[in-house]
Order: sequence, then C-alpha cells, then structure tokens
Amino acid sequence: MEQKENDTVELLKECNAGCKSATNSMEQVLGFLQEGKLKTLILKYNKDHIQLGDECHRLLNQENAEEKDPSMMAKTMSWLGTEMKMMMNSDDAKVADIMVEGCNMGIKSLEKYLNQYQAADSKSKGITKQLITLEENFRDELYEFL
Repeated sequence: MEQKENDTVELLKECNAGCKSATNSMEQVLGFLQEGKLKTLILKYNKDHIQLGDECHRLLNQENAEEKDPSMMAKTMSWLGTEMKMMMNSDDAKVADIMVEGCNMGIKSLEKYLNQYQAADSKSKGITKQLITLEENFRDELYEFL
C-alpha cells in the first residue's frame, strides 16, 4: 500500500473512531439530563457526529479498509470517569464541562493526526477539518452552560 493510500485510510479510521467516542459520550450523558436547551444541543451534535462517522465509514469501505473502534480500555475509562463525575454532580454545568473536555481532547487528537498523516488525500483531510470545526462549534456553544 502506498503512503498516500495508507495515510488516507489511517486518518479516516481515526476520524471514525473519534466520532464513535463522541457519540458514546454524548449518549451516556443524555440520560442525566432533563428536557431543555442543553439536551437539545447535545442531540443535535450527536446527530452531526453520527452523520460524519457514517461518511468516514463509507469512505473506508471504498478503500476496502476496516473501521477502527475506540479501544476497550479507553471506552471503559471514559465511561467510568463520566459516571463518577455525574454521580457526584449531574447538573447542566457539569455535563457541559465534561463535553467541553471531550471536545478539546478530540480537537487536539485530530490536529495531531493531520500532522501525522500528511500524505492523506484531500478528501480525508477535509473530513478531518470538518470534524475539528464541528468539535470547536460544539465546544463554543457549550460555554453558555458552564
């Protein structure tokens, strides 16, 4: 596999795994929320992450490549950390804080992968940048709930 093709596949896998991590976290905190602006916001961004993840999945299929799931350890640690924080305090400000932390981690990781997989094609780089923008917008909209 040539470098461009390899970097393209790896970047798409990381974006897809990132979308899955984000939706897992959003779906986890939704159970702690009452109806309201924050719940509506999280539902909107969850849908957007699912759509972008589906696009990554479609492109990976075109490359005959397998998806990458977040590691079981990362999923478990994230789930436990969120559950502990939510048991101690499940108000909107705590939920927003957890989501902001996740957005910042996602942005940082995606920027790292863009630098790491520089030979990736423009389409996969574009999806990565789209996901970064989605995370930035979500984070910025969450600030009003902190």
